[in-house]
Amino acid sequence: MKLAVLASGSGSNFQAIAEAIQKDKLNASIEVVISNKKDAGVFKKAAAFDIPTHHINPKDTSALLQILADYQVEAVILAGYLRKIPTELVAQFPNRILNIHPSLLPAFGGHGFYGQKVHEAVMASGVRWTGVTVHFVDAEYDTGAIILQEPVPVRQDDTVATLAARVLKKEHQIYPEAIQLLVENKLTIKNRKVFIQDKMPRGYGNKK
Repeated sequence: MKLAVLASGSGSNFQAIAEAIQKDKLNASIEVVISNKKDAGVFKKAAAFDIPTHHINPKDTSALLQILADYQVEAVILAGYLRKIPTELVAQFPNRILNIHPSLLPAFGGHGFYGQKVHEAVMASGVRWTGVTVHFVDAEYDTGAIILQEPVPVRQDDTVATLAARVLKKEHQIYPEAIQLLVENKLTIKNRKVFIQDKMPRGYGNKK
């Protein structure tokens, strides 16, 4: 499956996905990396994998759609992309846009909840568990059908930084797994619930 990765930051999730492809754990290819920031760190990581990059004005939906068409993209992967996805893109790729969020949605999600802000809110709330959610993208913030979730404990001695690091490590583990499920057509949505056909074990996506 041909993927486009949209990212606004350093691109650590992009790196995890690219490495999973390199290790034959994910049967896909990243055709292009797109960012709304000219100096996004993800561009350097993409260059190391010889993957083309494009900077776009996030308001220019037609330009974004044209790039995706030019690279014959089949699915769009958001990896720390800090812009709302336009409805035209959602319509163009129904159930083919994935996002990862650093909490157990619907908790600590929605407009304004991203990056460190999520972990700060988690720490301030006093909850004992947070985690990671991979979900389909719809026209709103963090409201798409949930594909995978993994819990992460909030320790008594945690800081925002230590919690964020542990959550990020979990993101890198489950995002390629969720994408592989999409690649293998194993995801079905019924009444906002995602059903996974023949849910694979943790050693996902190995080629035979």
